[in-house]
Amino acid sequence: MDLLTIIKAIILGIVEGLTEFAPVSSTGHMIIVDDMWLRSQDFLGKYTANTFKVVIQLGSILAVVIIFRNRFIDLLGLKRFSRKQLQVEAEGKPSVETKGRLKLAQVIVGLIPAGLLGLLFENYIDEHLFSTSTVLIGLVIGALFMIAADLFAPKKITVQSVDQITYRQALTVGFIQCFSLWPGFSRSGSTISGGVLLGMSHRAAADFTFIMAVPIMAGASLISLIKNWQYFTVEALPFFIAGFISAFVFALLSMRFFLKLINKIKLLPFAIYRIVLAGVLYLVIF
Repeated sequence: MDLLTIIKAIILGIVEGLTEFAPVSSTGHMIIVDDMWLRSQDFLGKYTANTFKVVIQLGSILAVVIIFRNRFIDLLGLKRFSRKQLQVEAEGKPSVETKGRLKLAQVIVGLIPAGLLGLLFENYIDEHLFSTSTVLIGLVIGALFMIAADLFAPKKITVQSVDQITYRQALTVGFIQCFSLWPGFSRSGSTISGGVLLGMSHRAAADFTFIMAVPIMAGASLISLIKNWQYFTVEALPFFIAGFISAFVFALLSMRFFLKLINKIKLLPFAIYRIVLAGVLYLVIF
């Protein structure tokens, strides 16, 4: 595999890392960049290229695990941390004090809807939705949903921290996360918007989104690898490794910045970006 091909993997990793945690759809951006310029299908094949777009997210997931390491250790019961230790994570300062704490069962409840739907429609999504045209639809509809979330969110925020999320709210966010199965809609965009509409702060909704992302994205990557294992070759391995490392590094850098920013700017700027991007791409392509 030549240097130019490795550079293409690094570029896709940068796109994934920078966009995974912003509500703009990382998969959508990778599909757009790849379809219009990089054309990884030409040298990897359709199924291997699609699998790469899923598996590369493991680099971003590793960044989440590192940033929220105390939270995950606490959720798994391996060690108990104080609420203050958990609240300063990824933020650098204490958040609101809470009486409870997020439980692993609440995370699982939030994962069930999208997990089941993803298993049922995985083949359909791979075959029919990994294209620039479907991404444009997802970008616009997702943007409108985000605008609605900021406009119609309850005036009184009842959930300032993930430790205040109820089981009902976790399940509702889980159902809303199903929209993200459509490439371009955005997992973080749908779940943060859903959380905000349920009375969560933007930061609490973002934290819950990223915590849920670890098992669901890891599971999706594993399923995609097993399903398409026969398409892999030794020659494709450097492409996957380069993309993974690139995604990890840039996700680690961008995630901290996003978490500190989201409560200040909310969702509207991201929604405007999505609509403008969709409009420009539509004019260029069609």
